Amino acid sequence: MSKNNDSMKKTLTVAFLLCLVCSVIVSGAAVSLKPLQERNQEHDRRSNILIAAGLIQPREATFERVNAEFEKIQVKVVDLRTGELTDAISPEEYDQLRAAADPATSDTLASDPAGIRRLERYGLVYIVGDLENPDRIIIPVRGSGLWSTLYGFLALEGDGNTIAGLGFYQHAETPGLGGEVDNANWKAQWPGKQVFAAGSMQPRLGLSRNPSAEHEVDTLAGATLTARGVTNLLQFWTGDQGYGRFLAQFRQGV
Repeated sequence: MSKNNDSMKKTLTVAFLLCLVCSVIVSGAAVSLKPLQERNQEHDRRSNILIAAGLIQPREATFERVNAEFEKIQVKVVDLRTGELTDAISPEEYDQLRAAADPATSDTLASDPAGIRRLERYGLVYIVGDLENPDRIIIPVRGSGLWSTLYGFLALEGDGNTIAGLGFYQHAETPGLGGEVDNANWKAQWPGKQVFAAGSMQPRLGLSRNPSAEHEVDTLAGATLTARGVTNLLQFWTGDQGYGRFLAQFRQGV
């Protein structure tokens, strides 16, 4: 009898049934937890937008507060080729990063200072206040650092030129060096800086060892390549290839 119980057939049957039961449990857990995961992802996205815009502090990012503040924001889609808003794409359904990876909805960049390789044809923009005379304009930004792609949000005042805030929500730069993009003191240097000089379409925003009072902040000590990457990505997304044409309509003297 014991010989029968130790047979190869029974061993394989037990192993198969065990794998089947485990698969059902794991699949069931994945399906049941998916709504919670999606809710948390959306909460993180909204939190990062609001924090970059200076509308809330990180410690205030509860579900209730974030949802209440985000009600004040209009999410729109911009045609990056023209700078015009479009209703052809639903902002609720549009995944900008997925579009950037799809050759059907993006283009290879001949000039690629931000190191992103492909540029999506449409971009999301977050407007606080009236669309014609906004209080804040928030745009997603991304670009290569030393070890990773940095993903963040740049918030501008309603003039489309004055920085209201900058924050990165995902990167893998070196802690204590390039990772200082997360340092609250470094981020506090950005508000009030100007992206463009008067009458110019070319962004001047960036990092420098000897920063200008109007356009630049202190560089990241010991992180030359990350600092260069931050400068490049900011100038790319506020320039003609990014949201520059869209921002121009809010600026005077252009």
